[in-house]
Amino acid sequence: MADKSQKLHAIFIPYPLQGHVNPSVQLALKLASQGFTITFINTESVHNQASKAHSKNGTDIFAKVRDSGLDIRYMTVSDGLPVGFDRSLNHDQFMAALLHVFSAHAEDVVNQIIQSGQKVHCLIADTYFVWPSKVAKKFGMLYISFWTETALVFTLYYHLDLLKRNGHFACTDCREDAITYIPGVKSIELKDTTSYLQETCSTTVCHQIISNAFEDTKNADFVLCNTAQELETETISALRKKMSWFAVGPIFSSGFTDRIVSTSMWSESDCSPWLGKKRNDSVLYVSFGSYAHLTKKELEEIAQGLSLSKVSFIWVLRPDIVSTEVPNPLPDGFREEVAGQGMIVPWCCQKEVLAHPAIGGFLTHCGWNSVLESMWCEVPMLCYPLYTDQFTNRKLVVDDWKIGINLSNQKIVTKEEVSKNVNHLMGEKSGEAYRNSVKEVKRTMENGLKPGGSSANNMDQFIKDLKAKIQNIK
Repeated sequence: MADKSQKLHAIFIPYPLQGHVNPSVQLALKLASQGFTITFINTESVHNQASKAHSKNGTDIFAKVRDSGLDIRYMTVSDGLPVGFDRSLNHDQFMAALLHVFSAHAEDVVNQIIQSGQKVHCLIADTYFVWPSKVAKKFGMLYISFWTETALVFTLYYHLDLLKRNGHFACTDCREDAITYIPGVKSIELKDTTSYLQETCSTTVCHQIISNAFEDTKNADFVLCNTAQELETETISALRKKMSWFAVGPIFSSGFTDRIVSTSMWSESDCSPWLGKKRNDSVLYVSFGSYAHLTKKELEEIAQGLSLSKVSFIWVLRPDIVSTEVPNPLPDGFREEVAGQGMIVPWCCQKEVLAHPAIGGFLTHCGWNSVLESMWCEVPMLCYPLYTDQFTNRKLVVDDWKIGINLSNQKIVTKEEVSKNVNHLMGEKSGEAYRNSVKEVKRTMENGLKPGGSSANNMDQFIKDLKAKIQNIK
């Protein structure tokens, strides 16, 4: 049996995308502060890109953390592709490598750690990996699945078999009526499910990943989720009847804007001098995240709509937002046209910008990290989802929590829609209900993280249950 006094050692492998690495780093820090030893394994590609953006990082992103007494070790591993390969431009090849090749590299690095004589109790890995339960079993570890998205998206994927059986997914002539049979979900329209569930073809590499990953996750000993119980009460209650499932979010550092570990994959512009000259709640923050792409037409309409709105804005415009082959996608003369109205930067520290008192709204793709950060900073949202879970997150933001509005129901957004909705969200009277609602949501999340709150209690219970399960392993 495991020694009761022995420190728990977890190997932690995040999914190699910015939106997954960020909460994984925060969870690693949280567990280390609870006494865990963590061996955090990044891919060489993610590490290389972050190191270029932060020359101070060196070979170990957790070096400063260890100086403060936390036991976090750091390693890198190949994802199966050359470090310089453009993963964003070649998305399907990247996903295929994660589906078919990465498991061998992950297993090899786990084996190295075990062979070095270290006692490892559990493997924490992103739910989207297709191999963790098998690797954990092979090396005698418990498997903790880390889900970085909402409970609603988790349960939709978890019940793929129900969706197939009822003709809402993976069939030649799928039903288009509301889905009413998923446990813990009263009703959801197909347009509010993830992009993968809306697609007619269900055999792509991403569909294979989702299907295989959720079969693997059914073998997890525990699931940790970056959401708050009060935000998705019924869905979480239903999931907890099926598995050891814990809502422990939002997983932020104790100081929201603290950056003791630099994980950004791009160098960041400082927006604070510009924001400091703006009045409170007057600036719209615009960002479509770290990975999603827009078409040139979409981007042009959004640009012209922002100009038309006359609202001050900060726009994070990644150089590859359309494609790495279209580095200057803005309309001719746009930067000059909005010089007094807007600030356009390639990347920034989103938490710092959202936390600034000048920010009054967020035009967002509805990535889950962005939604959580916006709620935490009490910033209402203008929603423009692009793919994957973002459509479901929009439903939660707009319909369930009423802390934002939908930018467009059309296939192609127009500049007139952009201007009208920006002004509606940012208006003193028209935006008041959203600002009030998001303050309530922030209070709920804050209470959940306090001692005795739902997220704090769930984290404590998870650790207690994990220790008990390890004690019972002979």
